[in-house]
Amino acid sequence: MSAPRIGTPLQPGDRAPNVVLDAITRQGKVAIDDFRGQKPVLVGLFRGLHCPFCRRQIAAMSQLEEALRDKGIDSLTVVNTPIDRARLYFRYHPLPNLLAASDPERISHRAFGLPNLELTESETQWPHKLGMDAIMNMRIDMADELTEPMNPMAAIDVLDKADGYEFTDADQHMMATGRGQLVGEFLLDRDGIVRWSFTEVPEGGRYMFGVPAPNELMSAASQLAA
Repeated sequence: MSAPRIGTPLQPGDRAPNVVLDAITRQGKVAIDDFRGQKPVLVGLFRGLHCPFCRRQIAAMSQLEEALRDKGIDSLTVVNTPIDRARLYFRYHPLPNLLAASDPERISHRAFGLPNLELTESETQWPHKLGMDAIMNMRIDMADELTEPMNPMAAIDVLDKADGYEFTDADQHMMATGRGQLVGEFLLDRDGIVRWSFTEVPEGGRYMFGVPAPNELMSAASQLAA
């Protein structure tokens, strides 16, 4: 596997590294090299299932799975949640045809160049440090789920209550070590070359907690499938 590219996510034209992880939704292992030379794949690298934004990002990615499969493109969802906890979650919150893998050590995120932000009181050095003062000045606008735009911490409370999410010790451990992990999605061709990506890293965090525009992703998928 190539050296991690912390703070510099893989870009179109870069070769994705191989990462081998425990599969959640089936037995055994799953690896990036399982797809190389076989099929293109959309790889989604998310924070743990303790993150309500990531639960929604995973669901949004899952909604495109059938359309991607029709174009000959597989999907792989990676979460920073220990395997037993992740399997329990997806047993009670199944997503059709989901192929998911557990990566509590965030190996894949580092390999793909996604930084784990250090959360500070007031110091921001994007994309390595983010102050709580800056976080509290952010506004999350989710009109379908939030009564008004609100800061991420308040939004998390509302969304967790709406989901009825019950935190475990495994969740607490993941939050203690990886709450600032940035996420992203990478569309790889059959040779494992990045052809499109969406991450939280660009423009000082402008895309944090968001999802890629489906039409943008599907346009990139159509070009790959052509």
